[in-house]
Amino acid sequence: MVSVDKQAAPAAGRGLLSSWAQRHLNLCFVAGFLLVLLTYLVVSQQFAATSPVAVPTTTPHRKHQAIKSPGAGAGEAGSTQGGRGGAGKTEARPAHEQQQQGPPKADGRARGVGLKRDDDGAAKPFDNGKVVCIASPFSYTCDVFGDVRTNGTAHTVTLVPVTSRPERREWSIQAYARFNMTGIPNVTVTQLDSTSAASPAPACTVTHRVPAIVLALGGHLGNYFHDFSDALVPLFVASRRYDGEVQLLASNIQPWWLGKYEAVVRRLTKYEVLDLDHDDQIRCFRHVTVGLNMHKEFNIVPELVPGGVPLSMLNFTAFLRETYSLPRAAPISLTNKKSSPPVDRKKKKPRLMLLDRGHYRKLVNVPEIVKAAEKAGFEVTIADPRFNVRVKELALSVNSFDVLLGVHGAGLTNSAFLPPGAVVIQVVPYGKLEPMAQREFGDPAANMGLRYLEYSISVEESTLLETLGPHHPAIKDPDSVHRSGWDKVAEYYLGKQNVRVDVERFAPTLALALDHLRRQ
Repeated sequence: MVSVDKQAAPAAGRGLLSSWAQRHLNLCFVAGFLLVLLTYLVVSQQFAATSPVAVPTTTPHRKHQAIKSPGAGAGEAGSTQGGRGGAGKTEARPAHEQQQQGPPKADGRARGVGLKRDDDGAAKPFDNGKVVCIASPFSYTCDVFGDVRTNGTAHTVTLVPVTSRPERREWSIQAYARFNMTGIPNVTVTQLDSTSAASPAPACTVTHRVPAIVLALGGHLGNYFHDFSDALVPLFVASRRYDGEVQLLASNIQPWWLGKYEAVVRRLTKYEVLDLDHDDQIRCFRHVTVGLNMHKEFNIVPELVPGGVPLSMLNFTAFLRETYSLPRAAPISLTNKKSSPPVDRKKKKPRLMLLDRGHYRKLVNVPEIVKAAEKAGFEVTIADPRFNVRVKELALSVNSFDVLLGVHGAGLTNSAFLPPGAVVIQVVPYGKLEPMAQREFGDPAANMGLRYLEYSISVEESTLLETLGPHHPAIKDPDSVHRSGWDKVAEYYLGKQNVRVDVERFAPTLALALDHLRRQ
């Protein structure tokens, strides 16, 4: 007979029960974990980050001469094609006064790409890639990473995923630095669904080892200010991080423009500029940027520069000095400390370039202004830069001066060639144009390391008082003209007005410029 411990039996039962509960608890834990993981994967696919989509606009496809290298067949001709500038041309309307449509709105086709990222957010070398689109106050750009293929004649940039994606997505944008420009075709950025037989990936005919930038020319180019604000500055920002190792694909090609700024373009890329509209190759890249991002008018916002490369207008002007071999990196030193080269104060005076516009907003008493500037202590040269002047010749000339003086207009763009520490004096026409003047030339000049001075004329210094009379709304109520729209502002204050500077009233501004140079 086997004796049983009456106390041990219940204990054994409890042990069996505990073991059974533990096994079931473990199974429940595993099942719960798998359920949470499955839920996460489903939700992450449904709620991937979204990117806005530009609304396509129908624009005519204009034929242009094919071009592979900057300036081919163009030289430095003074053509005004492709822009609204040049002698006798009406200057393009500033973007801040245009009726911008703003960044494109998303439609139902566009949802963001489910991304596989490293810790720094960059796409892994052989993942599905990604499309990152950014809207700014002026521009809309897309960066495409992964297996990217361009078809120039079709104006498409296609991302081919390695594995299947749940849906096809598209973005249609203009590659120009301003929204909604006429005459510029849209570029369609497409993320393919690799399981879709209806939209197979185009096969590569040329494979590149460098990234690419797709840009559009035309628009306001041909106006000297917009050449810089809409193209040269944004292109510098987009491409400088690559140190020349980047391929440019230009839509709406302008051979004359590439010729005029050939020196700049050749320093930004080591490769021939391709005419996107006539390029029948399927080109494969690992990274393509579509469009140029203009941060501000003729300006750079360092925090918005891509690639983590800190750039500013100081970097841009230094780049121009290197490109055009400009000798001066500092203005005259009246104390003989920083002058380039040192000067004899008794023989040398600071040099002032007076911009004499040949049309609207011109100075009608240039001889008086020259005498006032000479009396203040400057050596004065009158300049009337023409559209067909070679950029290097103009840059070398401007760089030799210490002060640039002119009425609001494209000629003040030449401030980019002044040595840091020099002075820009902008004469602002009558009509409450100070905000525009500050935005387009004042802020950029300060960011270039220049001393910016502004002289706003009084109504007595405007020829409008004579031509319109004291009771005209443009004279007695500028606000009413602004309320009526940009066309009226441009008509009266930019297109019909000339300036007669009161040299006595202007004298303190000249004194401030000289005082600044003495403290250099």
